[in-house]
Amino acid sequence: MEEHNIVLDEDIIVGNHSDIRYGIIADSVIIGERVSVSGDVLARSDIRIDIWSKIGGNVRCGENAYIGEFVNIDGKLFVNGDLDVGNDIKINRGFEAHGWIVVRNPVPVITYIFLYISELLRMGKGEEVEKAMSEFFEEEAKEISYGAMVVPNGSRISADSIRVPGAATIGDSCRLVGNIRAESLEMGGATTLYGSIRTASDIEIGENNAIHGNIVSRGRVVVGKGTHILGEINAYSIRIHEDSRVDGVMRATGGTTFIREEEEVARDRELIKLDIADQPQ
Repeated sequence: MEEHNIVLDEDIIVGNHSDIRYGIIADSVIIGERVSVSGDVLARSDIRIDIWSKIGGNVRCGENAYIGEFVNIDGKLFVNGDLDVGNDIKINRGFEAHGWIVVRNPVPVITYIFLYISELLRMGKGEEVEKAMSEFFEEEAKEISYGAMVVPNGSRISADSIRVPGAATIGDSCRLVGNIRAESLEMGGATTLYGSIRTASDIEIGENNAIHGNIVSRGRVVVGKGTHILGEINAYSIRIHEDSRVDGVMRATGGTTFIREEEEVARDRELIKLDIADQPQ
C-alpha cells in the first residue's frame, strides 16, 4: 500500500459492494458490481468492471477492457487493446482505444457459466457438466496465481481501516496500512502492518512480521518467531515464540504459552531423561 494506491505484482479481484479508498495498480483487475474505487485503476493486462461500479480517477488498460452497464468513470479511459462496453456508461473525460470497440453489455463470467451449465443439463449431459466444471476450475486455478489479492464482497479498505465481513488472509512480504477488522486473521511472514488487528476469532501471525499497533481477539493469538508487536496483545489465550518481541502488555484470561525452538525442546527432554536415569533407584 502506497500513499494513494494499492500496488500488486499480480492480479486483484474486488468483490461486489466493496469500497476501495485507494487507486489500484495490478497485472489484471476484476471489479464486481456496485464497487467504488476512489483513485486511478491501472491494469497491465485485462480489466473487467461490472455494472453500477464507480471509478474516481482514470482507467488504463494494457490489453482488453470489459465495462458493464451504468459504470461511471470520473477520469479518462485508455485501452491498448479491444474495448467491450455496455449501454449507459459514463466516461467524463472521454476514452482512447487502439483495438475494436463493441457496444454491448459484457456478460459476467459467472452468468456465462450458469447459462452454459443450464443448457448442458437441459440436454441431459450430466457427465459433460461435471467434466466441464472440473476443467474450468482447474484452468482458473492456474490463471489466478497465489499472489492475487482477493477482496471479499462488502469489504472496505481505506487509509484508516481494512474491514472484511469474514476471515482475512495475508500473504508474505506485504506492506499494509490501516486497522484490520475481521472475523479471523492469518498472516504469513515478513509482512509489515501499520495499524492494529481486531477479530472475533483466532489470529495466527507468522515469522518476522512487524505490527505497529495492538492485537485484540476474543479467541487465541499465535505469534511466530522473530515477529515484533509494537503494541499490546489482548486475547483469550496467547501462544508466542520466545524469540518474538511485544512492547506492550500481554493479557490472556486463558493463559500465555511461550513457544521454544524444537532443538532446544528436544535437548531439554534428553537432559530430563539423563537426570532421571542418574537418580538412585
